[in-house]
Amino acid sequence: MELTEKDRYIIERYQEDEASMVLLFAYWCKAQGIDPHALYQKAYPQQGKNQLLDDAWKAMMAEDVSLELSTEALITLLQTFGNDDLAFEVYQVAQKVKETKTD
Repeated sequence: MELTEKDRYIIERYQEDEASMVLLFAYWCKAQGIDPHALYQKAYPQQGKNQLLDDAWKAMMAEDVSLELSTEALITLLQTFGNDDLAFEVYQVAQKVKETKTD
């Protein structure tokens, strides 16, 4: 099946948006002091290494840039891309952090 120009455009845009979502997840993990690979594996134990996450993490660490992103915004973003399991794990981590701060 041959893809039309419109189909290629839609696929490319989705891939770019997905890469942005992964980068934002990595930034959030860095800000929380969490290993993004471990959290991803907890959400998706049946999957192997996520190359997109690995690439985003390496690029982000090389630039040594930080970004503040609210947990709620990240959860919404993850759910938009159908990453409900990962969104749940992010929520769980946020709850533990909140409980630790109130103790």
